[in-house]
Amino acid sequence: MKKILYILTVALALPFFSSCADMLEEDNFGNPTIESMMTNEENVILLVGQAYADLKWVHDHWGYWGVSSLTSDECITPIRMPGEHWVDSYYWKRLHNHEWNWMGDAFKNIWNSTISGAVLCNKLLSTLDDYKEFMGEALYKQYVGELEVLRSYYYYLLFDCFGRIPYLEVFEDKTEPLMAPNDVWSHLVNCLERNAPNMPQVNDGNRSSNYGRVTQGFAYSLLARLYLNAESFDCNVDNIKLEDNTQYRSTFKPVTSVNDFYTNAVACCDEVINSGSYSIEDNYFANFKIQNENSRENIFVLVEDGNASFDLRYNGSMMNKLRMLSLTHHYSMQTAFGLVEKPWNGFCARPAFIDRYNERDVRGAGPAPKGITNEDLPKIPEEWKELYEKDAAGMAKAIKDEFMPQVREFSATVQGYGTQRTEQWGWFVGPIFDKDGVVLLDEQNQLSFVFKDVESLDEASWNAGARLNKYELDQAGTVAWGENDFVLMRYADVLWMKEEALKRGGSGSSSSNSADFKKMLKRAFAYEEDPEAAFNAAYPGVVALELDDILDERGREFTWEMVRRRDLIRFGKFNKPEYLQYVTATDEYRKWFPIPFSVLEKAKIDETTGQRFWTQNEGYEDL
Repeated sequence: MKKILYILTVALALPFFSSCADMLEEDNFGNPTIESMMTNEENVILLVGQAYADLKWVHDHWGYWGVSSLTSDECITPIRMPGEHWVDSYYWKRLHNHEWNWMGDAFKNIWNSTISGAVLCNKLLSTLDDYKEFMGEALYKQYVGELEVLRSYYYYLLFDCFGRIPYLEVFEDKTEPLMAPNDVWSHLVNCLERNAPNMPQVNDGNRSSNYGRVTQGFAYSLLARLYLNAESFDCNVDNIKLEDNTQYRSTFKPVTSVNDFYTNAVACCDEVINSGSYSIEDNYFANFKIQNENSRENIFVLVEDGNASFDLRYNGSMMNKLRMLSLTHHYSMQTAFGLVEKPWNGFCARPAFIDRYNERDVRGAGPAPKGITNEDLPKIPEEWKELYEKDAAGMAKAIKDEFMPQVREFSATVQGYGTQRTEQWGWFVGPIFDKDGVVLLDEQNQLSFVFKDVESLDEASWNAGARLNKYELDQAGTVAWGENDFVLMRYADVLWMKEEALKRGGSGSSSSNSADFKKMLKRAFAYEEDPEAAFNAAYPGVVALELDDILDERGREFTWEMVRRRDLIRFGKFNKPEYLQYVTATDEYRKWFPIPFSVLEKAKIDETTGQRFWTQNEGYEDL
């Protein structure tokens, strides 16, 4: 494996430490003692490394990434005809139009996987506490900090979805009513403020050893995200309960006004910026390459292993592999690029989202043949389809002799586009060619040509919708799934959170004139002679830091990075059909997801009231 095997120590760590207690009661004949194990930092790393295992479910379409992306304006999975691909009992469509209910499988998966991760963190914290006497104080604090920050991230994902969650900081069987959003927020903020100073600060000497782990930079970045979104999490000055954390960092302000939320967000961003740990990459796509472990912009990633072995929760459900590339690309990409796994031709961009990119913005879809629609492509006559059932050989000959000359003639008019483009763009549109420069036919004998537009959610063609292309595809045919490490937090997000917090009333100095900020904007027009002038001309509102323009820019910069849904909620756009294409249910309560029925069904009953401790979120009781 190309990277640190930190997460892959799970199988080793469990049996290794389960026998610790027994060793204390036996004669020692050369076996390691609990003292020798717990004073050795490598063994502590093995122990703590177990806690990362459940993160591998986060980026699946049946998990957090799926609901975060599909309910926002950046992604859809239309039903593709012919064949009714991606119907799945209209599950995906209900996410697109916001008419989901408590039966959604992804909601159950998110609940189970994040709580599993948080509970394991609490269990390991209990283990560290049991054996702290064998660890130095600094070592103990560092790894307690790592586990508590990682636990905070698990809870953050759960909290972001459901609001009311079973938040616990101890490892015990305890059932209470679900904690209210403002209380969850307060606990998360207190925990992160308390632990961030104990976390390792990334530098060139320890960057590789901290790769794929939560660090001080991540702790402050997550804290900034919580402060920036405080109001969208139903928090206000009167309903939060923050500790006096000035002992950890003197610049944390008591929250006495709404503006203090944003001032603290700015201060957290400054902690990351002033650390010097991170910088903006010259090339936007360096953050998403197969070998992206050298990115100095990525703050926290999921370390991926793209080989064919995997865990599947159950058939058709979550997998612990990066499947995003398979989900989005057209079936014919396998032939064009020699991919191990045939893409699934599902997820694509909502057309209105692609319209937010300037044509020369490298993060967008880039140049495409003008004036060509799916209806303009050469098509085999309908009567040939009937011929296929009677005379397959005859149809094959007809296609070869009569249809392929049309295909080759058409292919000559679109050379240089699609898979023949030499520059990388963030989204893929255009023709998919074979090695001879002829547009490929799919298994339905239709030309493979991806278009931005989507005919409808119910009857889209196989060619409909731009496909995400910013994660590099493995064209060497070596792995089945994505080998690219999946980005959970980027330094670019910190820079944008700071500027937005300042616009919303936070105190502090802007970083918009810094070299990193300017580089972040310019690289979006990397193929232009004067990238800075091109950006300024394309997005003047972004340069002026207007709030609505910041929202659009965050969409372009962080597409499919699991932030868009919360961004839309924060900006008051999440339930607005005029902004969010295809939305039909505009209920305010849908900013939270329903608690899964399977969870409520098994909830314990309060003996004093006869009612279950856990109840459904408001608005979903009768669905």
